[in-house]
Amino acid sequence: MAQVVVNVMYNAPADPEAFETYYFGTHMPIAGKIPSVEKVVLLKGLPGPDGSPAPYYRLTQIWFADAAAMAAGMGSAEAQAATGDIPNFATGGASVMISEVG
Repeated sequence: MAQVVVNVMYNAPADPEAFETYYFGTHMPIAGKIPSVEKVVLLKGLPGPDGSPAPYYRLTQIWFADAAAMAAGMGSAEAQAATGDIPNFATGGASVMISEVG
């Protein structure tokens, strides 16, 4: 079975410093309680080679062993708490894409 990744793509926030403080100090401890997670990859967007802005400010990848593990993890109360917390700091909005590795 293929691994499944939940990708949370954050648009540029109104206040990047406030985003970073909340993201690491409050949100990630909440999200860190989601069950069945194999690993989390935190990425921060950089300008393109031509200086154009990154399409997303941050990208969080939440890796699961397979679709069943993802469904169990993301259906949990802990995942609902993390999802419900996003509007508290993601002033630019966020999008989610679920993908299969491979």
